Amino acid sequence: MPLIAVEEHWMMPELTAALRAVPHGDESLVFNEMGDHLERLEDLGAGRIAAMDAQGIDMSILALTPPGAQPLPPENALALSRAANDVAAASVARHPARFRSLSTLPMSSPKDVAGELRRAAAMGHLGTMVYGRSGDLLLDDPVYDDFFAAASELGQPVFIHPQLPSPAVRDACYRGFDPMTDLALATFGWGWHLDTATAALRLILRGTFDRHPGLQVVLGHWGEMLLFWSDRVDSLSRVAGLQQPVSDYIRSNFFIAASGMLNPALLHHALSVTTIDRLIFSTDYPFQRPTAQDINSFLGHFCSDTAREQFSSANAASLYGIDI
Repeated sequence: MPLIAVEEHWMMPELTAALRAVPHGDESLVFNEMGDHLERLEDLGAGRIAAMDAQGIDMSILALTPPGAQPLPPENALALSRAANDVAAASVARHPARFRSLSTLPMSSPKDVAGELRRAAAMGHLGTMVYGRSGDLLLDDPVYDDFFAAASELGQPVFIHPQLPSPAVRDACYRGFDPMTDLALATFGWGWHLDTATAALRLILRGTFDRHPGLQVVLGHWGEMLLFWSDRVDSLSRVAGLQQPVSDYIRSNFFIAASGMLNPALLHHALSVTTIDRLIFSTDYPFQRPTAQDINSFLGHFCSDTAREQFSSANAASLYGIDI
């Protein structure tokens, strides 16, 4: 059966240079440069396809690596978002059987976000990847409601990806160790995931899905901890005046990606909170690189061929409108 990976990262050198030039920039860029990550991130051709072949992946949905263009000043964010979307679309055009792409958006310039989403969708991007914060603007800020309205109207799923927490949050929660431990605690070890779950939960509490019931959001890493606290977050629904319990929005408006965390216990827990038609495969390439054997072993934990096919390709194909 086909295998579609929905969260496979890439990077554009011009964007890397612009992010490095930002004063007090995003320290997590260091992860892009570890080992051969940068070489793999910048490869949108033969090397990436060879890696896919080795893993048994038929199609990768490309998305810029964190933090995208979101830390940039508005004018730079718009120009580089447009450039990145053009590059990704050209790569898909060169390898239409192997690649699709998610757009990147100038979230630091809210007035330009919906317009670039529409332009990118017209170019063939299947959805978009954003982060929970742009400077001091949180993703649930009302200035982004036109963006979510456009995403719902266009059928463009919004993937909310982890990013480095704000300096204030880092100072309050993630300091006090050596610099690398500080950074690891604030990112892949804990902070990334809690920050992203909070961004998603704030969208729900803001009434985003009551206003835009067709909007679909994707969370990686088995739901970024949100699935594991559904019993408690449901108690927020009445306080916030929502039309449904939080867990109902999770089941109807969220898709959950594996992000290379091929642990059967995480799969089983996810299925206790949501349904098989809401789970999708991803590897978080190149930061996670499960082998073909790892992937096949994990797929053996599904209860039926139908469930395995849904997770491997059918759910992603339905969500993103891919003809398989």
